[in-house]
Amino acid sequence: MKRVRRTLQASPLRSAILAACFTSLPGFAFAQDYAADSSQVLEGMQDGERIEITLPDPEKQLPLDDLRKFTEVFSRIKAAYVEEVDDRQLLESAIKGMLSDLDPHSTYLAPKDYEELEESTSGEFGGLGIEVGMENGFIKVIAPIDDTPAQQSGVQAGDLIIKLDEKPVKGMSLEESVQLMRGKPGTILTLTIMREGQSGPLEIDVERAVIKVTSVKSRMIENGYGYVRVTQFQAETGGQFSKALNKLKEEHDGDLDGLVIDLRNNPGGVLQAAVATADALLDEGLIVYTEGRIQSSRLRFSAKDGDLMEGTPIVVLINGGSASASEIVAGALQDHKRAVIMGTQSFGKGSVQTVIPLDETHAIKMTTARYYTPDGRSIQATGIKPDIEVKPAELKELDSRPFFTEADLSGHLIGQDEETESKDKQSKSEDQPGSIADRDYQLRSALNLLKGLSILNHKGADAAQ
Repeated sequence: MKRVRRTLQASPLRSAILAACFTSLPGFAFAQDYAADSSQVLEGMQDGERIEITLPDPEKQLPLDDLRKFTEVFSRIKAAYVEEVDDRQLLESAIKGMLSDLDPHSTYLAPKDYEELEESTSGEFGGLGIEVGMENGFIKVIAPIDDTPAQQSGVQAGDLIIKLDEKPVKGMSLEESVQLMRGKPGTILTLTIMREGQSGPLEIDVERAVIKVTSVKSRMIENGYGYVRVTQFQAETGGQFSKALNKLKEEHDGDLDGLVIDLRNNPGGVLQAAVATADALLDEGLIVYTEGRIQSSRLRFSAKDGDLMEGTPIVVLINGGSASASEIVAGALQDHKRAVIMGTQSFGKGSVQTVIPLDETHAIKMTTARYYTPDGRSIQATGIKPDIEVKPAELKELDSRPFFTEADLSGHLIGQDEETESKDKQSKSEDQPGSIADRDYQLRSALNLLKGLSILNHKGADAAQ
């Protein structure tokens, strides 16, 4: 008799299936999973071979007691729940609970969830226009999206939604609450929210609409100083950002004196779009890298040669509503010392979610890695700390009346170019509309910093010449 050693290594999944077969439950049929291995064993026995089976390491297998507990709960629900529940519904609920208990961003994607995921990355979807997450069982507003019903109705980053119409959100999953917030355009949804600094809940009526998000907006704040607002990172944001920079340079007929990039209340989005945005402002070096347990989750993204702004001073504005992809851009520019980061600390969403298909219509979205800035800083639960902290404040002129000067004295000596300057001031005051920086303290602070850097740069250039 010849001796043949065969090693059959059971996978953890198959061990789970074997354990489940110890109990009798409707809807479970797992015998065929071992068909191939069993046939090999039988053939060996018929040929007179000696079969040695190496059992898997018990510490690496699923615990039998917990599996029995699961099947016992499954059986009790089937037998005693007030309404009859089919096997498929129970198993899907178990999958959802298993994923949602990992972290706020891992979830089960049914066919409709697939469509919503595509809508959010394409830039057009129906609803209120807010990016939300879960906190202590309530819905937390990460950021309202620009020019959407939520923002126009006064919803703010950091608000906790405790009711949707008359339905408390405590106990709802994130997916269930999002479904309630979506609806037919033109219908009204009443949000009951708790806001820091308010003594009681606030009720805000928001009219649903088809949300079309323009991810990049740009304009000149003042002569020589550009402003680019990125509302969220969609598939085409990188290209739109580069076009916006080139457009600003054309308007100024050359390089700008300074640029403000506004990432406040930007909830993030597509990773590749964030990489392309940072790449437009860097000549070389690492932009971001990810670390996870599996090889496919370990990625590194580096900049290609070519800074579109050619060294123009940049200030990036962030706040507590800046999350994920916007933190990647801010972190990369900060580590490369390419921009001054100004505002308040960002949200701290530094994890990567991967969509893993289960079949043609279902998938899971699971956290598979963490983001790290070029210097190796983890963004997760820490966020990006600004170089200069500037909290929001209300701008108000204390005294708009001009001071009494020499030029106001009767019979004063005429100054050089005095008549030309007075005409220029008059035409500017009549024709030029108020700057957006006049209504935004953080933006005004960024503009003042850029003006100071520009003055220093010009003095340095003159001295060198």
